[in-house]
Amino acid sequence: MVSVKVVALAGVVSFATAAGAADMPPPYHHIPMPPIEEYAAAWYLRGDIGMTNQRFKGLDYIRFPQTADLEWLDRGGFDSGWTFGIGVGYQFNHWLRADVTGEYRGKTAFHALDRVLSVPQTNEYTASKSEWLALANVYADLGTWWNLTPFVGAGVGFSRNTIHHFRDINVPQNGVAFAETASKWNVAWALHAGLAYKVNPNLTFEFAYRYVSLGDAKTGPLTNYLGVTINEPMHFKNITSHDLRLGLRWMLDAGPAYHQPISLPPLMRRG
Repeated sequence: MVSVKVVALAGVVSFATAAGAADMPPPYHHIPMPPIEEYAAAWYLRGDIGMTNQRFKGLDYIRFPQTADLEWLDRGGFDSGWTFGIGVGYQFNHWLRADVTGEYRGKTAFHALDRVLSVPQTNEYTASKSEWLALANVYADLGTWWNLTPFVGAGVGFSRNTIHHFRDINVPQNGVAFAETASKWNVAWALHAGLAYKVNPNLTFEFAYRYVSLGDAKTGPLTNYLGVTINEPMHFKNITSHDLRLGLRWMLDAGPAYHQPISLPPLMRRG
């Protein structure tokens, strides 16, 4: 009889223990996660279009110093033109990125005018110019507010400057000289500043200003209307440009969205 009471008592205790355990909250779970990152590191593709506003130091020719009474009526300039570029880059973190770009800068017309007082005569110069430009760029993103990110950057690379259809027309003397198309490679560099708008984790639009130094350009050897070739080109010195550009960046893998570490609250359950 005693053993039966002991067994019964043990069963009651076991049941009460199990019932109490059912009312206990589950263990406290802490799930660590990486801290918030505005951008996950990823590769991106980019494309840009823009308009140029070009300057140069002036024309240089071997015979200019021999003409003491040469006077420039118009030292010359280039019209505005279009640029088209593509590139590939890498976003290292929320503030640093870099890319390599290739760009074609379309043909722009050139005009200049001088006169020689002792003859007298004038010379009207016409041509067009285009470039292929390759740059390696690095940018600093300066913070993001409402998906808008101002940025600055710098780049260095090479420019292939080409002068097309050069003409030197001397109306008073019924003379003309011309030169074949020629190209010149130069070291180029650029400074960037702009504003980016992040449409979604993959797509970002940019509006940017760029100052770019393109180096020099030259024509082929000059030939006059009698067919006599003077084995010296005309030089265009120190070409620069103030560019306005619209671009887009497409992230190839935006990565996961990161959040602050969270902890699950205890689950209270009542029987």
